[in-house]
Amino acid sequence: MDDTGVAQVKALARRLKPVPITHLVSSPLTRTMATARIIAKGRGLKVVEDDQVGELDYGRWTGQRITKLVKDSLWAAVQAHPSSVTFPRGESMRSAQVRAVAACREAAQKATADSGEAAVVVIVSHGDIIKAVLADALGMHLDMFQRIIVDPASLSVVNYTGLRPFVERINDCGGDVGALIPSQQPTKKVGKARSHATGSDAVVGGGSGPDRRRR
Repeated sequence: MDDTGVAQVKALARRLKPVPITHLVSSPLTRTMATARIIAKGRGLKVVEDDQVGELDYGRWTGQRITKLVKDSLWAAVQAHPSSVTFPRGESMRSAQVRAVAACREAAQKATADSGEAAVVVIVSHGDIIKAVLADALGMHLDMFQRIIVDPASLSVVNYTGLRPFVERINDCGGDVGALIPSQQPTKKVGKARSHATGSDAVVGGGSGPDRRRR
């Protein structure tokens, strides 16, 4: 990770400071583990390595320059029909999505079992993996996942419930994180957000702002 990356991650860690993170999971690659350790600093959290949220195995594409890869016949499929792609001597994009989504759901279930409704899990992963997880949570076909932008050190939030996931943020690079702090009081009025952590029903009548908090 270069100086720019370190600065971006430190800025993210400062933003997340008020959020009571209970579990921290990371891809085992050096740069993601470095990111996770910066976020964990001062929290007393153990960073759990998980290969299942690791980088997509690009096989022979790994380390190649984009200027070279765009000339590969596989490039068009990666852009327009990624569900059909298996990288030469590497992984298919479909299998990467399946294992990453399963890992995210398992991490959420474990955290809830450990910490109850106060569970807040941070998973540090990679652009294509995060996009694939978001596509699944949004009910999008994998072939649509290239429409999602995920910048370095950005924050995306998925709240997994018993019935469905709720996508709360995508590619947040500077927004207020107050709504991610678990609250103690339930909200029952229509027009104000209902807790997604205590049920799987969607909000009726809208709902936004400081009342829209996890419980």
